[in-house]
Amino acid sequence: MTRIAYVGKRFSQASLDLIATAESICRDYAAQGFDLTLRQLYYQFVARDYIANKQTEYKRLGGIVNDARLAGLLDWDYIVDRTRNLRGLSHWDNPESVIQSAAYGYRTERWANQPHRVEVWIEKDALVGVISQVCQRNDVNYFSCRGYTSQSELWGAAQRMIRYEQAGQKPVIIHLGDHDPSGVDMTRDIEDRMALFGADVTVQRIALNMDQVEAHRPPPNPAKLTDSRATAYIREHGRSSWELDALEPTLLDQLIEDEIWAWRDAGLWEQETQAMERERTLLRGVADRWSEVAELIGGDTR
Repeated sequence: MTRIAYVGKRFSQASLDLIATAESICRDYAAQGFDLTLRQLYYQFVARDYIANKQTEYKRLGGIVNDARLAGLLDWDYIVDRTRNLRGLSHWDNPESVIQSAAYGYRTERWANQPHRVEVWIEKDALVGVISQVCQRNDVNYFSCRGYTSQSELWGAAQRMIRYEQAGQKPVIIHLGDHDPSGVDMTRDIEDRMALFGADVTVQRIALNMDQVEAHRPPPNPAKLTDSRATAYIREHGRSSWELDALEPTLLDQLIEDEIWAWRDAGLWEQETQAMERERTLLRGVADRWSEVAELIGGDTR
């Protein structure tokens, strides 16, 4: 883990207590393989009644956490910004390292012969890091909608779904979004535009739904009255809304995995996995004996 003190700073006892709580929460999630955004950390504080659910408290928490990281009191790896990433090409030290990487990452398309083709779509880019683990474990493609999906992206997705249908598969989109006027409507919007573009898709919203709000009691926010969908939402659900970020990452992970498994033929999946592992073992054997392979074909391994 990474703690570096870049500045010297004195904290009040109240701030030190808050930092200790943040450390405990982040450490617990790190042990489970999760990092958190600042928004997710904030909701963990709210859910535990440590702070009030107010924008001023969110800003105060952000300021103290920022100072604590600069002062070396909180690990830099605990909290992430998933919306900004450096991109570039991969590089290798030598041919052997390429073969080793290929052996490690070798996967066949195990969904190709399944009766259903599943994708996971989530409203917020900031939560992609939460869903990536469960999607990668199950070899499912996942997508950040960033609110209402653009026309170009949704048209392209519809063409992909149509190709799944032409291959004899039934496309399924597992959708997660906030429970607020727009977040609830986004599921309907995906369904309608998929149909408009000629794709026969099952869109399964698994979170955030009212039964989960009642069961897990995430902190409420006032519904945005400026949202054009607010009147219909308030008529059905009342004046409170809830953010997906407030659910425990472990709960989101389990919800997604349960839904993926519900659409997957387990026996066929196991057959495909065994075949893939046999091929991966062969590739690892080549990687382990790369110097012999290179010598056989006349290559220079120096």
